[in-house]
Amino acid sequence: MKVKKIELYNFRNYKQSTILFNDGLNVIEGVNAQGKTNLIEAIYFCAVGKSFRASREKEVINWDNDIAKIKITIEKEIGEKTIEIIFSKSQKKTIKVDGLPILKIGELLGELNAVFFAPDELRLIKESPEDRRRFMDISLSQTYKDYFYAISKYNKLLQGRNKCIKTYAETDGLKAMINVYNLQMADLCLKIKTYRENFINNVNPYAKLVHEYITSKKESIDLQYLGIEENNVKDIISAFEATFEKDIKLGYTSYGVHRDDIKVLVNDVDVRAFGSQGQQRTCALSIKLAELEIIKQTTKAVPVLLLDDVLSELDDKRKLKLLKFCAKAQTFLTCTEFNFDVPCNKIEIKNGEIKKNN
Repeated sequence: MKVKKIELYNFRNYKQSTILFNDGLNVIEGVNAQGKTNLIEAIYFCAVGKSFRASREKEVINWDNDIAKIKITIEKEIGEKTIEIIFSKSQKKTIKVDGLPILKIGELLGELNAVFFAPDELRLIKESPEDRRRFMDISLSQTYKDYFYAISKYNKLLQGRNKCIKTYAETDGLKAMINVYNLQMADLCLKIKTYRENFINNVNPYAKLVHEYITSKKESIDLQYLGIEENNVKDIISAFEATFEKDIKLGYTSYGVHRDDIKVLVNDVDVRAFGSQGQQRTCALSIKLAELEIIKQTTKAVPVLLLDDVLSELDDKRKLKLLKFCAKAQTFLTCTEFNFDVPCNKIEIKNGEIKKNN
């Protein structure tokens, strides 16, 4: 799986640009605020159908314009494919694969798999469980459509259950309504738990190898999945029922896979609570690079690797180790200056314009 070129029209600070990529390392170079991250964002959009930073998608449309477009050409074993996303200030975005509109994001997932890492991804380690669940959800949704539909349905049911608790807390029929949600959510809980548990168990050995490589075997990482304990639908329903009174008092659902987490240990110490920022950063990078291998194994195709301003956060030894690792996949690396003697396609960007592409 390779990205051959991307065409941008009124996307962020790009008025109209066509950029060609090679199969290996693509270095996107320029001083700050020139559009380097915007280019990475456009590729990511075509992989998962959403941004890693925009809270409102209409923000990607260039200033006074009404429409923005991304069109990407990818090369797969079956031949070339195109993905096009059209943003409008007056309508919902439109996504097309080979010129044909798709109706659901689930139809896009898997067309272009991508692993993204930036300094902000440190939140995977140090922030809330929600960030670690999001990591699992994005990775699993790219590789298993069944998981994407399961987590989407679960989240809708969860919203409905919470609304039901708040709206009908004083009514006699609440328990009967909640039991309907319990039955529907229990099967999804078991399915989501199984996917996530297997995912972490598969990621863990690769994360260990990557982490030892980056740290020159000075540190060892270990990932532990923290999910619901129940292993069958009947017990999950019982667990939902057992928290009924508690949920009424809280005003929300206190049990379920929406409470899952991942514990990250370095040399048997909880790195979130006791690790240095350097250790936390290296752990986050190791986990994301391990994700690359898992997606490759699952889909039989190497995902593209998107690295945004990562070199600035690493010492020289770790920079070189990372660049060697990048040889495993088509990589898009943004930086302000690149002085390493490695083969690459250097793309220089200034004010949203391509100054060099070779």
